[in-house]
Amino acid sequence: MRLVRGTGVRTVRCGSASELGMTLLELVIACAILLVLATVAVPLARNVVKRKKEDLLHQRLRDMRDAIDRYKDAADAGKIKVAAGTEGYPPDLESLVKPTQLTGAPDKRIRFLREIPEDPMTKTKDWGMRSVQDDPDSTSWGGNDVFDVFSKSSGTGLDGTKYSDW
Repeated sequence: MRLVRGTGVRTVRCGSASELGMTLLELVIACAILLVLATVAVPLARNVVKRKKEDLLHQRLRDMRDAIDRYKDAADAGKIKVAAGTEGYPPDLESLVKPTQLTGAPDKRIRFLREIPEDPMTKTKDWGMRSVQDDPDSTSWGGNDVFDVFSKSSGTGLDGTKYSDW
């Protein structure tokens, strides 16, 4: 580096002209590396989004099945009134949401779910249901009670199973 005093001009030399910037070959190699990294990152990002939706589906199915089980337990314990000749399962999903009168306590009500959750795969609150009388693999609801719920999505999970089989 050479400074000229009194002129206010500074001259800086850092080597030859080829060391001042990147060559065309270096730019091509850098772009190729970025392209390879981008092609690897995009599918991974898609799988992350799908996995999050699948986790949400698992959680919502678990919450609804837990609410159905709590309704059945309350019916078996005689805490809520159920129709004669039924198995004690809720007649529909709305029964889990609306307040149910506790027997022996006229001023107390119980709810098993705050709301019917949205299916993250179909983006609707329309769930498939099975009653006790239905076949385990049935996709149509008998209409008597709600023994189990499943997604109406025809999609397949990352593990290869259908969402409706979860």
